[in-house]
Amino acid sequence: MLHSIDQAYFVEAIPPKPMGKYAHIILVRETQSFPLFQTDGGLNTVHVNAGLQDAQSLIRIMLFKRKQSSPERLVGRELLRRYGLVKGEDCDYNVKFCMQCPDCIYYGFAIGESGSEKSKVFVDTAYSLTGYDESHQQLSFNALYEEGKMTRQGETRSSFGEQDHVLPQVFFPAVITVKDPTESEFLYVLNNIRRTKSYGAQTTRTGKVENHIVGLVFADGEIFSNLKFTQKMYDLLKHDKDKLKTPLNPDEVIQAAVTAMPELLKDDGVVSTMYAADDLDKILAEVNAILADEAQLKEVLKQATQETQQYYNHYIGKEKKK
Repeated sequence: MLHSIDQAYFVEAIPPKPMGKYAHIILVRETQSFPLFQTDGGLNTVHVNAGLQDAQSLIRIMLFKRKQSSPERLVGRELLRRYGLVKGEDCDYNVKFCMQCPDCIYYGFAIGESGSEKSKVFVDTAYSLTGYDESHQQLSFNALYEEGKMTRQGETRSSFGEQDHVLPQVFFPAVITVKDPTESEFLYVLNNIRRTKSYGAQTTRTGKVENHIVGLVFADGEIFSNLKFTQKMYDLLKHDKDKLKTPLNPDEVIQAAVTAMPELLKDDGVVSTMYAADDLDKILAEVNAILADEAQLKEVLKQATQETQQYYNHYIGKEKKK
């Protein structure tokens, strides 16, 4: 289906053992509302160095791996159900895994003694480019009566409080790795990233995020971490300023990401091919043409389903019978 990417980067069928082929999708996640990336009522934060060259301590907001992968998995599962490739009663996320659909095989599952499958999609914690102080705000919330007021019959409702939200235009650089991908698997994961628009808690009310794909790297091993990527971009954007302040210019952030990628790849010691700028635009245009066309999208999903069912029959199903 893809003509702008060398087919040598993909495997023909999902292998039972590692083949040393890695497809890295490099992106910058940009908040576009007031998302809640929290656990136990507060935003997740960590003290780290501001940059690779700037060793001053900086508190960054963390976007945990499951807060990234879960919304993307649900988007993919939604499409599989829409086109009749998975039934809700057969595969229920985090309740009852069918062990053979694209979501189960690509992203993995664990069902106690019934079996498990290691994820072929690597997602790690992402870190805010700017510091916590510049990236969050306490917002009040309340629960109104139907009349739109907090009072009824002279009594004031007590259901109000404050929550710590991430501000709009806060950026989280991230690398998503697909190990030993088939062409359909690569397109399936990429489509989930492209389509997912809401992350964090209360996604029906807030949590809009734009995923800017800034590069693709095909390599024979893993590449730089999210933290290192973030720190390198911080150094490039800081210039002579004491610290970065929101809102950052999205174009400048994306350019910093494009500049950082080849410099970081030099230190990774892997054989790699990177697509960025015009080369990347050509690939994404072809991907968009495929995935925005319903007939071609269904073909990708069907092909992915056939591949994962064959993998189940050859490796998981036989083990279960034993």
